Order: sequence, then C-alpha cells, then structure tokens
Amino acid sequence: MNLLIFGASGGTGRCLLEQALAQGHHVTAFARKPENVAVQHPSLKVVQGDMLDYDSVATAMPGHDAVLSTLGVYLFKKNTVLSDGTRNIIRAMEAHGVKRFVCETALGISDSRDQLSLFVEFIFYPFLLRHFFPDKERQELAIRQSSLDWIIVRPARLTNGKQTGQYRHGFGPHEKIKGSVSRADTAEFMLKQLTDDTYLRKTPGLSY
Repeated sequence: MNLLIFGASGGTGRCLLEQALAQGHHVTAFARKPENVAVQHPSLKVVQGDMLDYDSVATAMPGHDAVLSTLGVYLFKKNTVLSDGTRNIIRAMEAHGVKRFVCETALGISDSRDQLSLFVEFIFYPFLLRHFFPDKERQELAIRQSSLDWIIVRPARLTNGKQTGQYRHGFGPHEKIKGSVSRADTAEFMLKQLTDDTYLRKTPGLSY
C-alpha cells in the first residue's frame, strides 16, 4: 500500500515507519523537520510540511491508500494544535478520496476515562495532562464526525520495549487498565488496522 504517515519522527511513529517499510509498503513521511526522520529506505519519501497549513497537507495527500497518525503535541498551556492539524488531515483526505485513517490517541480520552487507573485519573491527569487531553478529545471528535473509515487506537502507558506481538485490545468501557504497551507493539496493531475491519469506526484500547 501507499501510506502517508504523520508523526513519523516521534517514538511510535519511528516504529510505525520501520515496520511499514519492512512489510513492503511505500511510505511518505510528513514532517515539519525532515532531518528528524532518521530512517532511509528506497521505498520512503520524506516531505516537509506543517500540519497547521492545509495546503501543505493537501499537497502531500494524492496517491495514497491510507493515512496513519501518531501526532502528539505536549504543550503545558491551552491549545488546539493537535485538533486543528487533524482537521486539516481529514479535510485533505476527504478532498482526495483517501478513506482509511488509523490514528493513535491515548487511553483516558473521551469515553475511556473510566479505564484509567486511579493514580492517573486523579493525580497525573489533573496536573500534567490537563491541557493535552482536552485537545486529544477535540481531535477524536473531529475524526468521529468525518466520513472516513477511521480507527482510533488508544494505547495505555507507552514504553520503548520490544515488539512482542502479545498484547490485549478492545476492553469494556469501564474496565480499569493499569498496564502499559510498547510503542513497537502499538505500531504493529495500527498497521493491522489497515486491512482489518474489526474496529472500523471504533476506539480500541491497547495494553499488555
């Protein structure tokens, strides 16, 4: 497949990029700073762009079969950077007829808040994530309201562990999830969603 990846220079994004190329996909990495995309491969093209600039997103979109996003903006002040950028991605996908969108958000967003451990919900969230989570929620809402074939992946606490292929996914709406999952396994799960409709227009949690 021809894949367009946003957030390819981040932790999960790098894993996603490497695994996609290893599986034989042709990949375009969209990056504000192309020099931060450390991977080199004959099937990889890196394009410079700003997700807040619709024209640069739309220019990169044609010719792709699917889009994956691992974007994360950690600003300790109120902002709409992530949701605004995602709206540009959605708008460009709809304009160019690209349907499949696999997006990483986070456990605890929207209706998965009850799945957080008590420590995260009452200590970590209020003090460290109080601006990050609301924009993630706006991001998810924009995706849900789109006409795309979307899957929103909500991993638990991310680690730099190995790709194991052994993880749980799904979970009930009120099931507490205290675990973690590696960025490599998150990337593996995201790539599986390109051709699997089990979680089409759903929000699976991911954890060991």
